[in-house]
Amino acid sequence: MSESSKSIQVFKYRLYPSHVQEQNLYRVLDYARNLYNMALAERKYAYQLEGRKVTLADTEQLAKRYRATFCCEAILFSQTAQSVVKQVDLAYQSFFRRVKAGQKPGYPRFKGRNRFNSFEFKQFGNGAQLDGKRLKLFGIGRVSVRWHRPIAGTIKTVRILLQAGKWYASFTCAVPTPKPLPETGRVVGLDMGISALITTSDGEKVDNPSFYRAGHKKLRLLQRKLARAKRGSANRSQVLLAVQRHQERVANQRRDYLNKLIYALVQHFDGIALEDLSIRNMVRNKHLSKSILDSGWGYFADHLCGQAESAGRTVKFVDPRNTSKCCSNCGAVFQDFDLSTRWVTCACGLSLDRDHNAALNILRRAGWVTPVRLKTAPLPAPKGTGKRISASEATRL
Repeated sequence: MSESSKSIQVFKYRLYPSHVQEQNLYRVLDYARNLYNMALAERKYAYQLEGRKVTLADTEQLAKRYRATFCCEAILFSQTAQSVVKQVDLAYQSFFRRVKAGQKPGYPRFKGRNRFNSFEFKQFGNGAQLDGKRLKLFGIGRVSVRWHRPIAGTIKTVRILLQAGKWYASFTCAVPTPKPLPETGRVVGLDMGISALITTSDGEKVDNPSFYRAGHKKLRLLQRKLARAKRGSANRSQVLLAVQRHQERVANQRRDYLNKLIYALVQHFDGIALEDLSIRNMVRNKHLSKSILDSGWGYFADHLCGQAESAGRTVKFVDPRNTSKCCSNCGAVFQDFDLSTRWVTCACGLSLDRDHNAALNILRRAGWVTPVRLKTAPLPAPKGTGKRISASEATRL
């Protein structure tokens, strides 16, 4: 099968290292972080003090000397060291790209212990390979893996990550491009919101679970304990880990909910239209920023595009200006209209929910004029009940 008929997919699994293996994983992480900082320092000071440009080839030679000097050749794999200095090179490429584009440059920073959490084996089978049901890593040994789903395609690279005190292996695989789903002949416009996560052009609403706000009370207590703990103490490390795991749980809940919603939409619609929102600017509103971020609009839009592309669906982004303020029937602009206006009426006889009106405008701006009903799309229950509900049931919650 040709490379053009394949796509890249990432599979992430939980690792369960032994105590000794975990200590070695931390050692590799420290060696990699120190090498990153050393490569960054060489590039920074060579230019500042000598006006000399350090290339990627120069830093690769630095990686070789680093492994020999600090006697870490038995635990830090050579290609892992190469991937670390490659990260530095990519950071500088991004820096210069932002400079040329007139954006905020953001010069590459040195990494502290809490800012470096992964290392890579850039060629699967060389330093990292599967040994039965375990993952064999250079310098670490055979690590137990929780295979919660089968891995597909050809494994290209493996990245080991530390997140909230847990270790994960992220496999980048080349998988055959999936066949497009059968056409349904249906299209839909979506209006993203806060009280209702989405409102369709048919007037259906899907509730917003607001996972962050639901767990805010527990988070507040944990952060209060963290603020009172003595810096550098074992107690503070334990409380910090509890805060991280709470945040991880909230993120997992939100991601799971949105993935199920995206799956339902992709399965039932050939075309999906939504607003091209500037979320970075919108979160500057101090009254709405927490609710917007808790809704996960950016994650929803990005992953909807990815899932739609692999399923042969079409996603269109339209201009968001005045989608709520204009009548979806005659195009008139409503007067005395603000965020408190939840129901709109027009002289042409239109009378409907504000978000429903916006979804209809989004659908028409995408060039699609026939709204359809999302009758039986299986969506996740909004309150974490474990049940599956339809969109019409979600509207009544």
